[in-house]
Amino acid sequence: MGQQVPIVDYLVLDDGAPHLVAHQCESCGALYFDRRNACAKCGKTSFGTKALSDHGTVRSYTIVHRAAPNIAVPYVSAIVGLDGGGVVKTNIVNVDPDPDHVQLNMPVRMTTFVAGMDDDGTEAVAFGFEPEESA
Repeated sequence: MGQQVPIVDYLVLDDGAPHLVAHQCESCGALYFDRRNACAKCGKTSFGTKALSDHGTVRSYTIVHRAAPNIAVPYVSAIVGLDGGGVVKTNIVNVDPDPDHVQLNMPVRMTTFVAGMDDDGTEAVAFGFEPEESA
């Protein structure tokens, strides 16, 4: 297998399970995926990092029926609240894109997939969330 690179900086692909990492304000605990010079919540300037949970619940979603050329539709775009803190805009994958299969407060877990490959075989890895298996 060739090299893998994450499609976004906050997706970590290392020797462990893939996971998301956020910048966390050391003063108030606010979480950000992008780099910040100052916290938007408290104004402080010290940040650490926090590994985020790969489990969460669907807070909001829409089923997209129109997209840019070469983007397969329909698909589910959602806001997922992560267990233990953090919120991420993502797609719900591995589910039929209709209201009978996607629900508010539905438990989901992160998954990764290859979004593309370059001529050298390097894979661009993306993430989405999929419904949790029923116990």
